[in-house]
Amino acid sequence: MYTPTAERYKTALEAKAAELSRTLSNRNLIAIEHTPEECEQMVLAAQREMALVALDRDSRLLREVNAALARIADGSYGICENCEEQIKPKRLEAVPWTRYCVECQEQMDPSPYRGAARPAFVLRPAA
Repeated sequence: MYTPTAERYKTALEAKAAELSRTLSNRNLIAIEHTPEECEQMVLAAQREMALVALDRDSRLLREVNAALARIADGSYGICENCEEQIKPKRLEAVPWTRYCVECQEQMDPSPYRGAARPAFVLRPAA
């Protein structure tokens, strides 16, 4: 699918890729700092761990964005990689790097309710 609409997605994806590349180039948050206070060392270690998780997430997202740009280039953008149906424009607007239509993505995502009936309501403890 290469249309003027695909060009709009390409522009949005390129902007997202540039943003992620800038974010990933900042590694200051994972630098190891030494401090005499044990409690402060634990806080810094926890902050480094959170920064590593964010870097990993952004790295995976950048790969997805680059894959979407490759699909635009080869003409397969907007086609679900599972069922090969057109991905609805509303889905592409929300997640332009998506590989799957909503139905296929729901089948692939783990759900605590898969294979079981969803509860009609959830009990919450009284405040």
